[in-house]
Amino acid sequence: MQVRIDLLPRLTRASLTVMVLGVATAMSACAPLVLGSAVGGALMVTDRRTSGTQVEDQGIELKASNRLREALSKDSHVNVTAYNRVILLTGEVPREADKITAEQVAAGTENVRSVVNELVVAGVSSLGSRSSDLWVLSKVKATFVDAREVQANAFKVVVERGEVFLMGMVTEREARYAGELAASVKGVHKVVKVLHIITEDELARKQPAPPAANNR
Repeated sequence: MQVRIDLLPRLTRASLTVMVLGVATAMSACAPLVLGSAVGGALMVTDRRTSGTQVEDQGIELKASNRLREALSKDSHVNVTAYNRVILLTGEVPREADKITAEQVAAGTENVRSVVNELVVAGVSSLGSRSSDLWVLSKVKATFVDAREVQANAFKVVVERGEVFLMGMVTEREARYAGELAASVKGVHKVVKVLHIITEDELARKQPAPPAANNR
């Protein structure tokens, strides 16, 4: 298995790393499906981002998506996922020039720190391909939930054409386990980590405080 590690500009207290792990299985082109850590009130409380950052990320996704629809042709299919003010672009565009334009538009959105451009130059994915991605997404999330080594809702998962993209604010230990778990799922042929790496001490400070003991 080959591993490519690309280091992006260092953020405040956490570095953003992108690691690609190739595995043997391949699937047809698919549109992305996302299952995030900020879905619903309960998950928003346990999200490792601040509530303000979560709201800000939602705004980034909306603004960038609207601007991309205006900037690109109708035969483009671009999806925007934001985590901690970092944008992940996935989907398909008809020309290399469109890929460059999409990154420039996304980077120009207010409050965006950086852009990870994973767009491919290809035709728009089919409904059947998207259904395959939905199955892969459910299996990856179920694998995370069953595992003791990772906190499932610490990761935002995007699936596109059998490729799994992981976003989140996690330790090196969690990043390693999550990558291995995702790569083990049938139908996954590549795992891309777009993660903010924090220390174990930083993680401990982000954990919810235990409930107060009842002394009655």
